Amino acid sequence: MSQLYDPDINYRKHPEKYRIGSGEKGVLTVEPYKSEILPHWKFKTPKEAKKSADKIFNLFEDYLEKNDFVGADMARKFLRMGMTRARRYARHPSGKKYDEDGNELPVELDEEKQKSSDIFKGKWEKAKENPTYQKLKDQHKEKYY
Repeated sequence: MSQLYDPDINYRKHPEKYRIGSGEKGVLTVEPYKSEILPHWKFKTPKEAKKSADKIFNLFEDYLEKNDFVGADMARKFLRMGMTRARRYARHPSGKKYDEDGNELPVELDEEKQKSSDIFKGKWEKAKENPTYQKLKDQHKEKYY
């Protein structure tokens, strides 16, 4: 299979099929987590970003409490994606970073979007450094790799 993640797999039932991808890989593919987390993912304003990041971080903690590493990892990825997408729009209001020739467009800083990015960044860092998350990540690797 050429894709790292299969949208037809229920990764809660089959955590052995989940591979810890780099960055945000799988964030819009891995079910049932995508459907559980995506509705809460918003970053348009700092107020929306705070509510969203808080909710997704709460889901992260809920997954950890259930020893559900895959769910926790997906919540962590959504927090990262909130940071990176808000940062993209903070620097490039159109959302496009490159022109049609592949040259980077000039940066136009939007302070509101940068605040949204910073909100997600704080929660993402807290999630990735969480000792329970790190323990479950190590256990997942030992068991399934």
